[in-house]
Amino acid sequence: MNQTGTPPKILIIEDNVALQQSVLEILSLEGFQAVGAENGFEGLRLAREMRPDLIICDVMMPGLDGFGVLEELRQDPQMAMIPFVFLTARADRAAMRHGMELGAYDYLTKPFSAQEMFAAIRAQLEKAAVFADDAERRMNELRNQLTLSLPHELRTPLTVILGFSEILLEDGPNAPPQQIMEMMGSINQAAKRLYRLVENYLVYVQLEISRTKPEWVIALRAYNTPNPHQVVRDYAETAATAVNRLNDLNLSLSPTQAPLAMGEEYLGRIVNELVSNACKFSEPGTPIHVSAEERGGTFYLSVRDFGRGMSADQIAAIGAYMQFERLRYEQQGSGFGLIITLRLAELHGGSFSIESTPGEGLLARVALPMRER
Repeated sequence: MNQTGTPPKILIIEDNVALQQSVLEILSLEGFQAVGAENGFEGLRLAREMRPDLIICDVMMPGLDGFGVLEELRQDPQMAMIPFVFLTARADRAAMRHGMELGAYDYLTKPFSAQEMFAAIRAQLEKAAVFADDAERRMNELRNQLTLSLPHELRTPLTVILGFSEILLEDGPNAPPQQIMEMMGSINQAAKRLYRLVENYLVYVQLEISRTKPEWVIALRAYNTPNPHQVVRDYAETAATAVNRLNDLNLSLSPTQAPLAMGEEYLGRIVNELVSNACKFSEPGTPIHVSAEERGGTFYLSVRDFGRGMSADQIAAIGAYMQFERLRYEQQGSGFGLIITLRLAELHGGSFSIESTPGEGLLARVALPMRER
């Protein structure tokens, strides 16, 4: 049974009518909802209409072959993660490798037995069920985290805004101008903090949901940044300027030969989070080094500061709701920056790492794929 409690729907795309009918009959006898298509174009149409739980498709077909069918499906976010099994008489490694690169899950080489076919079907349906269960578990964890954390994080800036605004309403006409300006400044800072907090929560939720929605990941990875070095410069300078640390910023940025496989908005957010984190946890007057370069089809971004750093346990325990040693330090923040950077790197097929020694600073590294030239 699939998630709806009905027998799994399986689409068979095979131009050999005799073989197709034989497979359909065997699957129907085993309780599957099986539908057949005699060519690739008809298979695509039926796939979009019925949204099968699994597709079994011949490789060699006239018109649109199996590779073409798979490539079309993988470009459709709604169809991209349907398990796909190839039927082929070509058991050579090149054909198998090409199919796997396009996103095939398995191969059945003709002639095959009913037992082999059922084993392949069961394996792919079980994997899909595990993925669905994992997605539901992550969503439940996200709901629990937000329920426990969000009210507390919102309360602090709201208390500042409410407190000072009430004082202004009651005593504003009689308060000295300097005192009024100080209270207005505190309200403004608290409002900015609240805005950034809500914005980061929304981004975090979107990224966590994306981890359970493969079609969202495909859509994210479709964006490009033609000149990532310039984006790094702009966002790094903006983040440093916001806290009067522009003079501490040292940039080493090399132009790339190809676009970055990430949208400008998300690259900018990574840069902003890492540079803001470096500014927040290092002393004014100490340098912050930002470098970016392309090597071997990968874009490498690093941000180095000479602040308080992190221990190995702290690095291993990076999380959205943990701000390390919060009682010892006055810097405010919910600790979202590093987890958002990690999630963005992972969702775009990249990686994020931290090297640090407590008291000696922190080196954050992000590696992201480039588009093919």
